[in-house]
Amino acid sequence: MMRATKGLAAGLAMLWPAAALSNPVLDAGFGDNMVLQAGQPLTVSGRTQPGVKVAARLGKTGSGAVADGSGVFSITLPAQSGSAAPVTLTISDETGTTTYNNILIGNVFLCAGQSNMELSVTRALDAENQLRLAPDDSIRLLMVPKTTAPLPQVQFGGPVTWRPATSTSVADFSAACFYMAKALRRKDPATPIGLIHSNWGGSAARAWLDPEGVLALHGQAALDQLGLYARDPYAAAQAFVPQWFDWWRAKDSGREPWKNSALLDWKPTPKFTLWNEWTGTGLDTNPRANVWLRTVVTLTPEQAAGEGSLAIGAIDDMDLTFVNGHPVGYTFGWGVERTYRVPPAHLKAGKNEILIAANNMWDTGGFFAGPERLAFTAANGDRVPLGTNWEYAATAVTDVPPRAPWDANAGLGVMHNAMIAPLGRMTLAGVAWYQGESDAGQPAYDQKLATLFAGWRRQFGPQTRMLVVQLADWGERRAAPGESGWAQLRDEQRLAVVADSNAALVTAIDIGEPTDIHPANKNDLGKRLAEAFNGRALPMPEGAVRNGDMVTVSFTGIEGALQAQGGPYPLGVELCEAGMETCRFALASLAGSRMVIPVPQGMAPTRVRYAWADAPVVNLVDGGGMPIPGFGLDIAP
Repeated sequence: MMRATKGLAAGLAMLWPAAALSNPVLDAGFGDNMVLQAGQPLTVSGRTQPGVKVAARLGKTGSGAVADGSGVFSITLPAQSGSAAPVTLTISDETGTTTYNNILIGNVFLCAGQSNMELSVTRALDAENQLRLAPDDSIRLLMVPKTTAPLPQVQFGGPVTWRPATSTSVADFSAACFYMAKALRRKDPATPIGLIHSNWGGSAARAWLDPEGVLALHGQAALDQLGLYARDPYAAAQAFVPQWFDWWRAKDSGREPWKNSALLDWKPTPKFTLWNEWTGTGLDTNPRANVWLRTVVTLTPEQAAGEGSLAIGAIDDMDLTFVNGHPVGYTFGWGVERTYRVPPAHLKAGKNEILIAANNMWDTGGFFAGPERLAFTAANGDRVPLGTNWEYAATAVTDVPPRAPWDANAGLGVMHNAMIAPLGRMTLAGVAWYQGESDAGQPAYDQKLATLFAGWRRQFGPQTRMLVVQLADWGERRAAPGESGWAQLRDEQRLAVVADSNAALVTAIDIGEPTDIHPANKNDLGKRLAEAFNGRALPMPEGAVRNGDMVTVSFTGIEGALQAQGGPYPLGVELCEAGMETCRFALASLAGSRMVIPVPQGMAPTRVRYAWADAPVVNLVDGGGMPIPGFGLDIAP
């Protein structure tokens, strides 16, 4: 692991040459107005000239280190007590000094995940009143811009600034994260809070893996593909697209439209827009589809003589693009503009066919950017517009194509590389993680979380506490037991937390909205996150045991006694035999921290489930009103 870490550091230094530095600087996550972690030895990391001695001084304490051969340094300062009195941090070496001002000492949190962690204060409950009450100079905020990268970066995709909490700075910040900080400040007003917002709606868990995590779960070949893409996106596409070819042939009876586009039923595009607006085409009512798009560009001998550049704007969601039957680029990302290199061997004087296999898996599909964004640029500099005369061919293929390791929302580590790695070796109190909607229905989410935990602790320190939000209820209410990808993922979230000695599960299963995947009640969620960080033992199922004709489920973390709100029985309790189709609802009684379930005559249950649905109706809480998380437990004899 040490060798991998050194290799990663060297790679980062290559992205920011030390020769360009006139004085030592800390990594991009450090800055004026930030909060540094209290109560732990403090690590600060950065870059300077190779081999020089670097000194760090924070207030009255200091320490030093020697930069490695790439100019990377990491300095550990003595632990500091929490304080709202501003201090100055200086980093000095023979090349000069860099000063960071107005720094507070407190608890620092990374808040990461997909759209429910991203959801802003302005979209949460009671926004107007909460914005009025938002100002607090002892809460400092860092908003990380959205971007991806195939390799770890040292800079973010745009400028970042630590800012005090004001009605303006808080407005677009994560509501769950901010309300956690407000609750922590009410509990301990003497300790400042630093919050880092790094989120991307629709992102898969694997997009947040560090390189070691990618290696552990996906192997060296995946890392090699990412490295190839960083060096040469065209070459990476050539290496990956055989998987797409195999997928398409299997889904479309062996046809290969890229070799002969006449196999498809072509029609003029009604207008240059997202295909949801193509009234009467069928795509307006069923936009989740695989659609081929085609146009022809006529080139002179001079324009076809050298390497060209093909800009196709942004395609929602995914495209594989061909020029004269040759694949030139493969990209996922609905807002990502595509520009592909076209080798001269793929071009010819006269008519050249441009073919796009476009996939939309959610909401809108097709051309995301305007027609002015599409053009072919020849080696001689001529720009040939491509925003007119497109045709489309709808297909019966409805599945989602294979995803490349570099794609935006589900690429391997691509969000970590651009949105986490630049934070550097910052010491954190905890990570609040709200993600999983995009991974529902896929196996082994608990393994993904364990790998994420390991990666965060490699970067931010072993003390980092993991706060995992169990998915809220969303989707169709149902009156009978059944299978649920969301319930399975919730249980794997629970299993990951149980396996970790410094993690907590914070359920949102009772504060969702069945008709809105983005529930607005992040206010209560933030309070629960704060309680979890402060060490309150939250309700968790411990085990299920059969004794005669009764199954007893025991719980830990119960304040007072279990209660069924609004009636005599907890809702959503199931007993199951070996096959999940045997699950049936059961009426359970409550006794202190135990739930007792009578076994129906003739049934031999092997498993008990609670809230096992995408959008369960739940009413089981402890005496403090904290909900019981959804779970599935094997029954011990």
